[in-house]
Amino acid sequence: MRISIIALICLLSFSCSNKYKDVANTEADYQVIPKPQTLNMQTGKFLVDANTKIVGTEALKNEGEFLAGLLSAATGATVGFSTEGQGNITLKLDDTIENEEGYTLNVTFDNIEIAGKNTKGVFYGIQTLRQLMPAGIELADGSIKELTIPAVSISDNPRYQYRGMHLDVARHFYPVDFIKKYIDLIAMHKMNTFHWHLTEDQGWRIEIKKYPKLTEIGAWRNGTIVGHHPGTDNDQKKYGGFYTQEDVKDIVAYATKKHVTVIPEIELPGHSSAAIAAYPYLSCFPDEPTVVTNDMGSEKGKEIQASGTPKIVQETWGVFPDVYCAGKEETFAFLQDVLDEVIPLFPSTYIHIGGDECPKANWERCPSCQKRIKKEGLKDEHELQSYFITRIEKYLNSKGKKIIGWDEILEGGLAPNATVMSWRGTQGGIEAAKQKHDVIMTPGHSCYFDHYQTEDKANEPLAIGGKTTVADVYAYEPTPKELSTDEHQYILGAQGNVWTEYMKTTDYVEYMILPRMSALSEVVWSSKEHRDWDDFSARLKTFKERYDALGLNYAKHTFEK
Repeated sequence: MRISIIALICLLSFSCSNKYKDVANTEADYQVIPKPQTLNMQTGKFLVDANTKIVGTEALKNEGEFLAGLLSAATGATVGFSTEGQGNITLKLDDTIENEEGYTLNVTFDNIEIAGKNTKGVFYGIQTLRQLMPAGIELADGSIKELTIPAVSISDNPRYQYRGMHLDVARHFYPVDFIKKYIDLIAMHKMNTFHWHLTEDQGWRIEIKKYPKLTEIGAWRNGTIVGHHPGTDNDQKKYGGFYTQEDVKDIVAYATKKHVTVIPEIELPGHSSAAIAAYPYLSCFPDEPTVVTNDMGSEKGKEIQASGTPKIVQETWGVFPDVYCAGKEETFAFLQDVLDEVIPLFPSTYIHIGGDECPKANWERCPSCQKRIKKEGLKDEHELQSYFITRIEKYLNSKGKKIIGWDEILEGGLAPNATVMSWRGTQGGIEAAKQKHDVIMTPGHSCYFDHYQTEDKANEPLAIGGKTTVADVYAYEPTPKELSTDEHQYILGAQGNVWTEYMKTTDYVEYMILPRMSALSEVVWSSKEHRDWDDFSARLKTFKERYDALGLNYAKHTFEK
């Protein structure tokens, strides 16, 4: 009796996989970050080989092709995804899963099933499956000839709905490829939001076609301070760059495939020197020189005043008094025009409008601003800022968008529908939640990844100051104890902030975020009860092998203790 070639291949494949049926697994096989809600170890291992086939519905094609690419690159075998027939890896949607981003993952010696409430959940299940494989999978060089996955049963979902990472590209500019790499890291950690800080005093980074000078002038500074603020010198080198609208579309599309929402930040009314350098009429005092030093009688000050270009893109760090004029209608026309070009580029519900560190000195002496205060019946310049933010919020709400602002937007009265990002500690978040406003927690003591990572600052790269260790991040509890149980619902989650005054290169950024980002990912995903520093530290030592395989730069000294 003849046996067909296909039947023989199937028989041999079953025989190969069957030998893993009774293999015992250990805890070392399940080093997943962030820690799943429930994980039950099982006996056996699933073998990935040329006979592995992934199946799922058309709705899961993006996720299926992502997994197929991962397995194919690691093994050199051709692992395909199909919407038809049968396979030994099944992706499916399951509306009985309660959490919108929840998933189940079941692995046996001969079958894998990943189910999600929606496509996000399936994608997160794949990210967990990825971590159940050896770190060598990240090399994507076909070198893993016998790739096995330990049997397991996992039911998982995130604790918080907002799990974010911020990146300031205004102080220092990074190429499109790195922005995509940053998004990959967000996705790998099951975080879901990229807060893209695009405008600042030191550079305007997004193309606005109606206002070409924003990138012709505002995207470039004529020098940068040397050393820590206030600096020992100025390098006198022109520096800058910007993202075209096509770049933005490409990045947003890339992020969408990784289930990462991109929230743009257009700073207002402060931190606006770059825009004012491009269009001086936006200032309360267009003819006054940009203040770059406390002493405009200094050599640098005299040079600026004599240059004939009184408004410049800032070359140092800090907070500057030249802000958008709140009294001119032209200011609001400009910002609405800018937002009209930004909105179509970002499908996010939110637009971040900054609102932090806005000095009021110019407003206090500006006739137009004082006229506005009187006309609107405002008490003072703090209420003028609230007027400014509320007016922008109304405009964005009319376009179907919501605003997020730093916690200074509480001053003078909170805009009706605003979400508050609490950075000056936790008090702003507590106050906003008590007013029944949504809150994203990002306090400096736990969530600022521009701080030093150790007390040994002499052997660390230059940083803005402070100290935030991996342990500090992991110990953070986003829901303040001062809130009642009913008020907990307003804490949407937390975010790691990466301000880049001193991060000139992409490897510098990687060093500053890793492994702190890994710690934060568990804070915002895993249940509070399941978090344990010793357990996390042990898993992190395995997880760093993935950093190495991906060629990432990270703070290695955090693993030397």
